[in-house]
Amino acid sequence: MDLAVQLSYFAAAVLFIIGLKAMSSPVTARRGVMWAGVGMVIATVATLFHPSVEGVSNIVLIFIAIVIGGGFAWYTAIKVKMTEMPQMVAVYNGLGGGSAGAIAAVSLLQGARAADDTGVATQMGSDVAVLALLGGVIGSVAFSGSMIAWAKLDERFKKSTLVENHQWWNVGLAVLTLLLAVWVYHTGSGFPILLFFIAALALGIFITVPIGGADMPVVISLFNALTGLAVGFKGYVLGNLALIIAGTVVGAAGMLLTFLMAKAMNRSLANILFSGFGAAPAAAQSDEEGEMREVGPEDGAYMMAYADRVIIVPGYGLAVAQAQHKLWEMVELLHKHDVDVKFAIHPVAGRMPGHMNVLLAEAGVPYDMIFDMDEINEEFEGTDVVLIIGANDVVNPAAREDEASPIYGMPILNVDYAENVLVVKRGRGAGFSGVENKLFLRDNTRMVFGDAQKVVGEMVQTVKGM
Repeated sequence: MDLAVQLSYFAAAVLFIIGLKAMSSPVTARRGVMWAGVGMVIATVATLFHPSVEGVSNIVLIFIAIVIGGGFAWYTAIKVKMTEMPQMVAVYNGLGGGSAGAIAAVSLLQGARAADDTGVATQMGSDVAVLALLGGVIGSVAFSGSMIAWAKLDERFKKSTLVENHQWWNVGLAVLTLLLAVWVYHTGSGFPILLFFIAALALGIFITVPIGGADMPVVISLFNALTGLAVGFKGYVLGNLALIIAGTVVGAAGMLLTFLMAKAMNRSLANILFSGFGAAPAAAQSDEEGEMREVGPEDGAYMMAYADRVIIVPGYGLAVAQAQHKLWEMVELLHKHDVDVKFAIHPVAGRMPGHMNVLLAEAGVPYDMIFDMDEINEEFEGTDVVLIIGANDVVNPAAREDEASPIYGMPILNVDYAENVLVVKRGRGAGFSGVENKLFLRDNTRMVFGDAQKVVGEMVQTVKGM
């Protein structure tokens, strides 16, 4: 039976890796999710036959938990709005970290009871005890930090509180957690274990609270990597091969994605975590001369219909307005007018990696019309019209021109090089980072104020009547 279980774990791990590889492309992402899901089912079923489960008397409770958890996940996945997808990812990622932390707590408590006053390392073994403690602190930090990230993305926690000398508070909490871990390692009492997890949870909160909302996608990706790492450690503690492989793969992929996103913002991970960038709600003021020039949706529609080339840059405002279907309807009409239309996606557009790709795919936009920043940035200079819907910071020329700007050095979409720029925006406020956008004051830029769905709907009617 043990051989069959291990072979099942191996099959599940292979499916996880195949699924993760498929998720790297929008074309195969859906298939990848299905493969990974099958792998998870196999791993879950195999675990019920693991030798360590023999003699367990709460199998009924396990099935009840699976039904409740699976039912809740299915219901929320069906009901979640596209604008709330980043929050959902943050919550589920946090729950993964929390489960790893909970497993660590149970393992340490069992070791403490068995070891009496001689220390958990005596009973569990030094390597297992160390990995249990590491998994506990990493999982707890991922859990509490992800909950704060969820609150920020859901605008339930709108302020990023910068405590004076907050870096030193973080260092102090980290040192306290380390000292408590040493205490747990050498004791058989449950009290230091409780203090250890309280300190670890507090550390996750203190690390995340000062970070601005504009940096939350990177933070969520980091916590996802930490959750995977914690799960891998728990796999070693439990002797579960599937957890070790799955956790390691998720941890490695999450860290790679985190560094790629940080690179896309031209900032180090340390700068994102400890600088407090984007925390202040007040917008940075610009000395750029000029004023916003407003046009109506009809004028914008005429500009695109008579253009040869149009590039559309979607942002979070498109998701909020749920205007992706109307937008695709307009693109189909522009095609009838022989207009070459492409979509340009910035690596950190939206509130999580791939947010805009998923949004456009939901509306039926073909994948061969969607281009990443590096693929399309050189084409803006020869483009007649760029239509920006809901994007802000990722098209701000200040990142390229103003050394005093907080976003200076961040690679952006060079939309200002186009002949004409149309910006659909709900209001005149700054972007998610709180930085004023110099693009809005340029001579070749025209603002179309209003809800994106209503604005695009009026554009559609105008193009239909031409």
